[in-house]
Amino acid sequence: MTDIQSRADIDQLIHTFYEKIMVDKEIGYFFTEVVKLDLNHHLPKIADFWETTLFHQAKYKGNPITPHVAMHEKSPMTQAHFDRWVKVFCDTIDDLFSGAKAEMAKQRAHSIATVMLIKIKTVSNS
Repeated sequence: MTDIQSRADIDQLIHTFYEKIMVDKEIGYFFTEVVKLDLNHHLPKIADFWETTLFHQAKYKGNPITPHVAMHEKSPMTQAHFDRWVKVFCDTIDDLFSGAKAEMAKQRAHSIATVMLIKIKTVSNS
């Protein structure tokens, strides 16, 4: 296995992850029922986010908190939901890649989930 080295690798990771998460019994409904995610529109944005995060390329434009707050208002997300997201994301990385960038991606996933949950709860409680 090789490390995450390019946008093509990020695209592979994101596509594989969303194939799994969309049918996940614990949190798939957020993507299929709560927001009815348009993958053709969403996946390039998510890949931009991860390319910016892992390779410091200024690709991602936007605020990832806003759509997640809206999703939370429709169907509250809990620590368990975020834990599941992190597990599936990290398992997907482990299935596809090995190396420093792969480890960084897993660390960032944990950090992002933590910050996202804190911000969602803060905004929802204001």
